[in-house]
Amino acid sequence: MVKRTSFEGDGCPVARSLDAIGDWWSMLIIREALFGSRRFGEFQKSLGLVKNILTVRLRALVDQGILKTAPASDGSAYQEYLLTPKGHGVFPIMVALRQWSEEFDAHPEEIATILVDKEKGKPVRKLELYSQDGRLLSAGDIALKPRPAGKQAKRVTA
Repeated sequence: MVKRTSFEGDGCPVARSLDAIGDWWSMLIIREALFGSRRFGEFQKSLGLVKNILTVRLRALVDQGILKTAPASDGSAYQEYLLTPKGHGVFPIMVALRQWSEEFDAHPEEIATILVDKEKGKPVRKLELYSQDGRLLSAGDIALKPRPAGKQAKRVTA
């Protein structure tokens, strides 16, 4: 069995993000949590994942601060898995991945659902990246530069 490389200390934020949420089961668990799944059995039923794999992935997501556990809201002896603010922060990533697949999938007609605004029932617009002055940006319009000394990235705690 090959040991997975950790990117936890990598200087690239994309690599660091993949360290936290990069495996497909984790992303699918987060997707299910975004749509309301909270209990182990709900995740297992919707994903068809064997118990030991689901247990490991849920524990890792809790350890990463993406999910937290809480007593079941119905007062039963079960525990629920709830998204933290860090977990809710994955939402635009999910939308971007979905929209990428809708655009480039070899068989988009096989995609069973469309993403719509609940209130209006209309499809969601494609995500776009804008500059601070409102210009639409493409990959050719951006660059990386070193972070200024003493400037720390904004940190949100779970």
